Amino acid sequence: MLRRVSILSLVVLAIALAAPAQQATPPLEKGSVRFAVIGDSGTGHRLQYETAEQLERAQQKFSFEFVLMMGDNLYGSKTPRDFETKFEVPYKPLLDSGVKFYASLGNHDIPDEESYKPFNMDGHRYYSFKKGKVRFFALDSNYMDPDQLNWLQNQLQASTDDWKIAFFHHPLYSSGAKHGSATELRALLEPLFVKYGVRIVFSGHDHVYERIQQQKGIYYFTEGSSGQLRRGDARGASFTAKAFDEDCAFMVVEVTSDELVFQTISRAGVTVDSGLIPRSVSQSQDTASHHP
Repeated sequence: MLRRVSILSLVVLAIALAAPAQQATPPLEKGSVRFAVIGDSGTGHRLQYETAEQLERAQQKFSFEFVLMMGDNLYGSKTPRDFETKFEVPYKPLLDSGVKFYASLGNHDIPDEESYKPFNMDGHRYYSFKKGKVRFFALDSNYMDPDQLNWLQNQLQASTDDWKIAFFHHPLYSSGAKHGSATELRALLEPLFVKYGVRIVFSGHDHVYERIQQQKGIYYFTEGSSGQLRRGDARGASFTAKAFDEDCAFMVVEVTSDELVFQTISRAGVTVDSGLIPRSVSQSQDTASHHP
């Protein structure tokens, strides 16, 4: 009997991981907040450049105004030339069109990036900013010290924005074989997210895409495959709603007053996941709305 249950669980998990993506697309509503999400991007290699080209095509279609960066913005050396080849050149069309990038720091990044103007960190390793009715919180998950936690609590408590979205490098939930869930970080951050109504959390680190089933009213995403890829690394777990590790990817997101619509697009331009998340926790189900 136990063996039958185990086999059935594996079959259900395999179906979930292989399920076709929803074909929901951002509605392009007037006054909405539109942005993209990339992570672990700064290699300066072919995969990054080809994914960046697809990101530019998505911007032409969806007109997103800024990009959130999940860290590991520059791998290897960090000379002025590296900032060019690993960021300025691949994203030049977006930068030239006025698209802003907001960075968080990964374990391969250095403090000097905080003062690099195109990353819009303004010399801080953690910061917040507002777009429309959305407040974003960029955190430094490398060093979650008491000062940062106190700052975060004060910022969350003071925010009266309709949407609160956090982003940082290390995922609180991940089925990635290389790294997996940052459980100690989860113990520090998740209680604050729950208490103060953070609805969406983006991270990177594991070089895959993964959407997590709703956890305590929060939707978590891992997007660490915008320049690096670990094929077969997304093992799937009980909390996994969707995983994709067959190609590099990025996300486009639109936030309206009442809902958030996301679409995950591969380097080849294929939609691999998408869905709709209502602002109200009471309206949510266990996972984001999605269609085969």
